[in-house]
Amino acid sequence: MCKFQLTGESEPQDPVQEPTLTHETEPLTREEELLTMLTAVANPLRLRIIAELARGRVHVSELARRLEISRPLLYMHLDRLEKAGIITGHLELSKDGKAMKYFELAPFELRLNAEVITEAVQASRGAEQNGGQQDGEGRGT
Repeated sequence: MCKFQLTGESEPQDPVQEPTLTHETEPLTREEELLTMLTAVANPLRLRIIAELARGRVHVSELARRLEISRPLLYMHLDRLEKAGIITGHLELSKDGKAMKYFELAPFELRLNAEVITEAVQASRGAEQNGGQQDGEGRGT
């Protein structure tokens, strides 16, 4: 049996809970949602970003310094994590009126097993069969 667990919460999870894939308490039930989340965490740099943000919210320039990468590259990875709902970004004004972008972890939990994958695939197929329109890449629109 294959299992994978990644959580953005600092408290230990109840081991008796049924394995699920959740995003802010809502199940990821479609292939596209599942793939978005998995793609977001399938990169070593993005895992380092998550680890840094687990320590608390960080200004983007400070995060780039900690990770020793350029801000443009960092923003590309932050965008992927934000679209997956793993992090959130907020603009704040400094005392001198400068816009400051801060990022922090959003509550998320990722648990994956064969049953979760099967349910997501079946839900997507069911939506397609019930008249869900598809774009050119096979995703629901």
